[in-house]
Amino acid sequence: MHWFVTGGAGFIGSAFVRKLIAADERVTVIDKLTYAGNLSSLCDVQGNARFRFEKLDICDHDGVLRLMTGIAPDVVVHLAAESHVDRSIAGAGEFMATNIMGTFSMLEAARAYWSGLPGASQDAFRFLHVSTDEVFGSLGETGLFSETTPYDPRSPYSASKAASDHLARAWHHTYGLPVLVSNCSNNYGPRQLPEKLIPLTILNALAGEPLPVYGDGKQVRDWLHVDDHCAALELIARKGVPGETYTVGGRNERQNIEVVHAICDLLDEMRPANARRRDLIRFVKDRPGHDLRYGIDAGKLETELGWRARHDFGSGLAETVTWYQENEDWWRPLRSAGHGTHRLGLKP
Repeated sequence: MHWFVTGGAGFIGSAFVRKLIAADERVTVIDKLTYAGNLSSLCDVQGNARFRFEKLDICDHDGVLRLMTGIAPDVVVHLAAESHVDRSIAGAGEFMATNIMGTFSMLEAARAYWSGLPGASQDAFRFLHVSTDEVFGSLGETGLFSETTPYDPRSPYSASKAASDHLARAWHHTYGLPVLVSNCSNNYGPRQLPEKLIPLTILNALAGEPLPVYGDGKQVRDWLHVDDHCAALELIARKGVPGETYTVGGRNERQNIEVVHAICDLLDEMRPANARRRDLIRFVKDRPGHDLRYGIDAGKLETELGWRARHDFGSGLAETVTWYQENEDWWRPLRSAGHGTHRLGLKP
């Protein structure tokens, strides 16, 4: 298959591309290369004859359509998005432009391309729209999100992703475009931007800098290793039913403070310092509208398509902590550029 991946230089996108190339698939990536896109995440596949990269904005309908028509992909996996809640609070405009209008542009380009395909190719074509569990809002102490959970977004980021989800489903029901939607829980793993919780904590702890924890740190997230997520995306694109939604989660719920404690303890064991890393924790003013808990029921994906998460959180986190210690050449330029060095998520 020929895969067309948007946002392929990002955290999840680059992991997905590396997986596809390792499986001898053909991949074309487009990425605008904003702060979230990092070509060094694709260094392992650059030069491969089955890999092609184009610097292209998903809002450029004509450019995307020309590229699709020229390369004739079998599947589009739409991962390009502004994705950091804190950034959306400080400046929502880019999130509306990229996540809503960018998705509209991609759907229209894909529809125009798909409409011109011959019968068999048109039947086989798929458009996978990748989204987040944050569109569902906040859970109480019990219950899980599923494909039938009503939408209740609470941040500019989640509202923009909810809108894009609705667009994707509407293009399926109105135009017949073979769209699938996935909603995943919090991803973690190697090559995640240093402004996110896990890499931020790892890198600050290595440097002996304060470890900021929002509010009381008792917000709960379901953690999904990026490689497990990528396996789910490939399976959904290959075997999922157009028009259907699939929720993807790791069944690894942890309070944020528990995650920070685990990282501190791992680093104390791997790279002992003069003082405990837990002593670096600083509780700071909470993010506005911070959701209390997310949890995913991935039963539909597990039962209907046979997917299983392979990483438990303990071993996956240890692997991630080790990767950041061994790959300073990847994250040092990002830290130097300001990623994770100043507080985001405050009202402007």
